[in-house]
Amino acid sequence: MKKNLLNKKGFTIIEVLIVLAIAGLILLIVFMAVPALQRNSRNTQRNNDAASLGGAVNECVSAKNGLISACDSVAEMQGVGLDTNKLGQLTTVTVAASSPAMPAAGQVNNASIGFASKCNASGDAVVAAGNRSAVVLYRLESTGGDIPRCIEV
Repeated sequence: MKKNLLNKKGFTIIEVLIVLAIAGLILLIVFMAVPALQRNSRNTQRNNDAASLGGAVNECVSAKNGLISACDSVAEMQGVGLDTNKLGQLTTVTVAASSPAMPAAGQVNNASIGFASKCNASGDAVVAAGNRSAVVLYRLESTGGDIPRCIEV
């Protein structure tokens, strides 16, 4: 009878529960990390799209001999190579003659381009002297809400 007890093979219920607990912790960590990775990927694309918009503004102004008023629409910038269909995250772009409005909170796919503007310390655009200055305003996602961004081009 003692021989039969020693020859039994298999897992105890404790061993199975420990393995399930470890697998559950690994899955929990993965499911918590994936949304942050996706958010960072979208923010990187938004930064790239904003840089593309800035490049299109500079290209348009150069092509129009420094005349900013000739670049006051997305259509004008498309004429110098801006392909709005290739913007991955900034899907709505508005152009303002002077200081543009920051896209509203929650509108992370919108951007505003403003001419004769500069970025101030708080991330907003202000009217600036000089007709060759321009800004791109957009928002990035974060866990605590959207973060406003202003880049000068």
